[in-house]
Amino acid sequence: MVIGVGRMGETYIKAGVDIETAGKTTELISEYARSTFGPEVLTGLGFFGGLFEFKGFKHPVLVSSVDGVGTKLKIASLLDKHDTIGIDIVNHCVNDILTGGAEPLFFLDYVAMGKLVPQQVAAVAQGLAQACREVGCALIGGETAEMPGLYRVGDYDLAGFIVGVVEKDRIIQGKTIVAGDSILGLPSSGLHTNGYSLVRRVFGETRATLDTYYPELKATLGEVLLKPHRSYYLKLKPQLPLIKGMAHITGGGLIGNVPRILPQGLTARFHQQLWTVPPIFRLIQKRGEVTEAEMYRVFNMGVGMVVIGSPDNARQITAALPEARVIGEVIKQEGKPRVIIDKTKNN
Repeated sequence: MVIGVGRMGETYIKAGVDIETAGKTTELISEYARSTFGPEVLTGLGFFGGLFEFKGFKHPVLVSSVDGVGTKLKIASLLDKHDTIGIDIVNHCVNDILTGGAEPLFFLDYVAMGKLVPQQVAAVAQGLAQACREVGCALIGGETAEMPGLYRVGDYDLAGFIVGVVEKDRIIQGKTIVAGDSILGLPSSGLHTNGYSLVRRVFGETRATLDTYYPELKATLGEVLLKPHRSYYLKLKPQLPLIKGMAHITGGGLIGNVPRILPQGLTARFHQQLWTVPPIFRLIQKRGEVTEAEMYRVFNMGVGMVVIGSPDNARQITAALPEARVIGEVIKQEGKPRVIIDKTKNN
């Protein structure tokens, strides 16, 4: 078929989609992605599907997760700082599959925006690649979509999909947790990727607000809110044989996430005085007149990952990881698994 050239009518670029810019954006992303490739990656970017070969497992079980950054993206856009957002989504997904004992294999991203800005997407990709390299995960592919009419100019969305692997006999699901087990907490770096809709309601959405310096934070509000989501993979990987269960504290906080790994008839009792709640959470609570119960239901309150093991194993973990500390214990209580936050002195 011969395509002729006639009178210029409607075009894709007139509709708001620039294919040429999309191609340039892909080239920028490819440079960062290739820096994460190992010999397991059998295709470069540009093929219709990513090929990944993994070896060395007797009974491999694939573990997958998909998530987004949420409205933390609004903070990044207001500050025009996009290089940490990619770190957020990779670390969030890595932590999710870590709770099952899995090591990350490869990661794919999805970026959608009203108008493609190559430098902005490249900054996001830089963070994606950095986080993937740190945990030995290949950034094997993704999708960048320009969708005028669905997103306003300047707005964008970011989601990520990860695949990991674990030996079948080393899967961690919390099934062996019993009353008397110790609960350890690993500190968060801040809000991570949850609770930003409430934060924006409390403080508003202006550049001036985010640039405000707070002595109790020792930083501006924007700097604290954009701190990257921590990855716990490298620290916890050597400790996995000692762990019975892990809960990544994301949306829902301790209240919503810890019961997901507890067997029926057990409750997690936390002693709040055993860890430090970072100042950002108290500032949010005070400024928004947010109840204590709501704070624990929305935010991680300074605990990014919960680890459960026997008291003996907990001592070994804290000896290897001084930042990990025992902050509670598992108790027997009839009914569905739940969480108790005890704020009394623990003698």
